[in-house]
Amino acid sequence: MNPPFVLIFAAHSGTGKTTLLSQVIPYLVQAGVRVGVVKHSHHDLDLDQPGKDSQRLRAAGSVQTVLATPWRSFVFKEKGSRSEPDLASELALLQWDELDMVLVEGFRHAPWPKLELYRRELGHPFLFEQDKQVRALVWNGGDWPDGPAPLPLLDINDPAAVARWIYRHWQHQQGHQD
Repeated sequence: MNPPFVLIFAAHSGTGKTTLLSQVIPYLVQAGVRVGVVKHSHHDLDLDQPGKDSQRLRAAGSVQTVLATPWRSFVFKEKGSRSEPDLASELALLQWDELDMVLVEGFRHAPWPKLELYRRELGHPFLFEQDKQVRALVWNGGDWPDGPAPLPLLDINDPAAVARWIYRHWQHQQGHQD
């Protein structure tokens, strides 16, 4: 069995990771790919409702709770600390037999292959210059200004092209020939 295909959408805040992911995923799904997503957040979120049974069970001390409905399931896992989440631990929560690939938003320092999203007007330093896991640059800069580009360039405003690039790399990892 091939290792799971994981690709991080890495960028500084405000670059458009969520927007691009939400545009790319439908292309991959249309191609028959079962896509999972892990999204990093710096905020303390609780999707449960106060007073509901699942919230009461968690408040009572359950460290892992699954809320199952006919439409979807939610896994609540209490961590017990405020340390930054570890991508490997978050990936372990997924049911890999139901997925072909996982696209990750954030976790830009994790040691997995990445697409770097970059907007020239924001003026941030490039991540690829320090991170050899970056496989392509998804940006709004047009052609590379000084000679050959250091890695493949994709247009941040062309989600279909980004999806095709991801699909080809997933196929390559799976051992399929295009």
